[in-house]
Amino acid sequence: MFAPWAAFAVPIPLDSRICHAVSPLEGPSGALAAIRFRCGAAPSGYQSARLWLQLDPQRYRIRGEAPTLLVHQTRFDRLAVAFRYADGSIEWQEVRAGAFGDHWRPGAQIAFTPRDQKTALTSITLRVDRLASYPLLRLRLLRAGEADIETAVLGGLVGAALTLLLAGAAYNLSLALGTRRAYLGWQGAWAATVFLWGAIWSQFGLLLLPGMAGTTAAQTSTALSALSILLATLSAISALEKGRIPGPLRATALALGIAVAAIGIPATLARGPLIESIASPLAAAVLGNLGAVLACLIVGARRGSVEARDLLAAWSVPMAALALTQLVDLGTLFWGGGAQILVLFASAWQTLWLSFAASRRLARMRTERDLALAAEARASRLAEHDPLTAIRNRRGFLEAADALIATAARNQMSVALLLVDIDRFKAINDEHGHDAGDVVLCTIAARLARWEGPSCVVARLGGEEFALLTIAADRPALAFAELVREAIAACDHRAAIGDRRVTISIGVAEGRHRVDFAALYREADRALYAAKRGGRNQVRHADKVPAPVASGQRPAATG
Repeated sequence: MFAPWAAFAVPIPLDSRICHAVSPLEGPSGALAAIRFRCGAAPSGYQSARLWLQLDPQRYRIRGEAPTLLVHQTRFDRLAVAFRYADGSIEWQEVRAGAFGDHWRPGAQIAFTPRDQKTALTSITLRVDRLASYPLLRLRLLRAGEADIETAVLGGLVGAALTLLLAGAAYNLSLALGTRRAYLGWQGAWAATVFLWGAIWSQFGLLLLPGMAGTTAAQTSTALSALSILLATLSAISALEKGRIPGPLRATALALGIAVAAIGIPATLARGPLIESIASPLAAAVLGNLGAVLACLIVGARRGSVEARDLLAAWSVPMAALALTQLVDLGTLFWGGGAQILVLFASAWQTLWLSFAASRRLARMRTERDLALAAEARASRLAEHDPLTAIRNRRGFLEAADALIATAARNQMSVALLLVDIDRFKAINDEHGHDAGDVVLCTIAARLARWEGPSCVVARLGGEEFALLTIAADRPALAFAELVREAIAACDHRAAIGDRRVTISIGVAEGRHRVDFAALYREADRALYAAKRGGRNQVRHADKVPAPVASGQRPAATG
């Protein structure tokens, strides 16, 4: 019962078993007795007239309950169906453009079920005003119960496909906005267009806009289907870098996509023979476009384009489905959905695959970006931090000092610079080795790092010299320097150098408002030199150190 070709449905071929007649639109609409039917050749002149079709349901092996007639064509002004019963009574059911009532079914179908399920039918007559195309008309007979099952199955399938397309459209458009990738935008627009096409073709859109029923819905579906092919072409072409595929091939694919839209969209207004004459060039343009886009993707994939490989995998199913619909008349297969339900599900596959592929590629790009940022952060940290002690080096100190001085200027705070030098550090290296000296440096750096914070910057300037720049205003600079000196003197170095005590000398300089760091550094360095010459293990403030008589570099007095 759930076979895709719906074997229990009996298609009615437009052959000699259907008799027809054509009458003026102004004639009586229900006078069946006055109609002279002919069986044989196809009718003509019906596009601006009234077409009558008559069939004998007994010839189509529908047994048991009275059959449901399904009509697969909605381009008309008015459609009426007359069920003639064995007792001579006639029952009319009618729909018109913009008002299908409860006769519409999923998949652009209109259903007519006789109300009398007990009396046998002797004939079924259709009266169609201004039918667009007789060759495109499809008729089927089903038992009423089976028609209900088919409607439920087809409705569920269409609903699932539309849900997937809508989700894919929203996701691809959001990705396009977030990543600024044009092809994702075209892909999202394509999925949205196919969603609208599916909603209108399936007639689910009549739940919101019942006035679209009939020709308006059919014309809109035709325009959207042609537009979707152009959007899909733009999605594929824009995803491929210009250097990946030859220019003439790209231009050919784009030109054929435009040709499909140029032929298909005006075809929405076509009626009668013009529809049939447009079908062949439109099919040729569609097939040519598919071939050109496929060639672009193959060339791009062979030249290493990741997007081309993703698109090739995504397009494979809808390309095959669309090509099949152009080469084979699927009629009313797939529970009455025919070629359209096949294209709808193939499109859902395409948008889901591309959404998955784009997400996977973006996740990989995000991972690579995060790794690059982490590597950059590590490199920046290494460039601004001392590799031995892990505190800032001179470069990092200067950058941080500029920011801290700017903060002090904005808040009218004073700035204090402390230059710290380990006393007799060369002797430690000479007596205990450089490894022990490194341990001492790390211990002192770790203790100094405790003052690192929003108002204080700590660094190793080189060798045994350290620096602290502070803008803390809650205590005098000299008092803070004494605290630092005492804390360093209290450090335990026994694991590296035994009971030997390690002390430091500190030079302090202060400034307020617009502080010149270079001048502040010179003053602190002069104070440090004075602390060294004064006996070491002490703090000296630049304001209390006599200025040098002549400018010049101070002699080396560290250690």
